[in-house]
Amino acid sequence: MLWAALGLLLFAVLCPCRITAGRGRPAARGLLREHLVRTDRLVSVRCVDGVSQRLVLRDAFGGRVELDPATLVANPPLRYRPAEDTRLSVASGSLTRGGAAPGRLAERVDRETARAVFEVSGLD
Repeated sequence: MLWAALGLLLFAVLCPCRITAGRGRPAARGLLREHLVRTDRLVSVRCVDGVSQRLVLRDAFGGRVELDPATLVANPPLRYRPAEDTRLSVASGSLTRGGAAPGRLAERVDRETARAVFEVSGLD
């Protein structure tokens, strides 16, 4: 029984979040619940640096989603969605803090992708 409990605890800790992003509604689905945010009503966008970098999106209704930049790098269709949605929120006037963060993140993703392409092609 103890080993089963430890196995379940390890699974819960190591189980990655599933990120989905439709137009205007990115979501992070964890083990127990799903976090949604409406990007047409964003209030703040932050890049959190540290051991694991995260892009944190908050909306006017209390929704909060954390996106991992590695997930954005691995999924090209998902890559530019936060930057596009942030521009829409800036245009509507609801975004009060951090409008440039997704743009910086998109530039970093482009830089890392270009560096990887140059390394693979031997143009390093």
